[in-house]
Amino acid sequence: MMYNELFEIWKRERESKDLAQIPPDFYVKASEYIKRLKEEERMLDKKTVKASLLAEEHRNVKRIIRELMRMRYEKIVRILARGEKPSADVLVSQEEKIISGSLNFAEAFRSFVKNVLQGRLSDSFSQETPKRILVRFLKDVPSIVGADMKIYGPFKCEDVASLPVENAKILIRQELAKAIET
Repeated sequence: MMYNELFEIWKRERESKDLAQIPPDFYVKASEYIKRLKEEERMLDKKTVKASLLAEEHRNVKRIIRELMRMRYEKIVRILARGEKPSADVLVSQEEKIISGSLNFAEAFRSFVKNVLQGRLSDSFSQETPKRILVRFLKDVPSIVGADMKIYGPFKCEDVASLPVENAKILIRQELAKAIET
């Protein structure tokens, strides 16, 4: 991946109201690009012009990727909040795994952004996790203690969260939340 290609993808996402289509291997290439920049930076004398230019490119690339991923995150959350599922043709495999409901979407996406920006893309999303359900809140709900003894919330109406099955079922029964099909 080169800077121009990355900039064009970012620009397309910024100009689109909906999720823009990105290459299926975008995150892999972006992660490799940052890793390569880090390695090149490490190998140069910090006082050279080339090192300064490379450091600036590294900062800009990270900023563009962070912004692109933030835009995609916000668009995906809006889609999920409407009780819909994002179209599979605009999601890449890593995003599909994140929203599958097996991970808390916000936490998983933040971790994903951090890994890509550090130049490493791990497949940590495939690890076995406790069963969870993705829900959309219909009313404001204060913080709750989950079946896994973690604190969740507080939640506002239309918030989306991945909760342990036991807690999600109770909230759904009480008509405080609605399950989101993934």
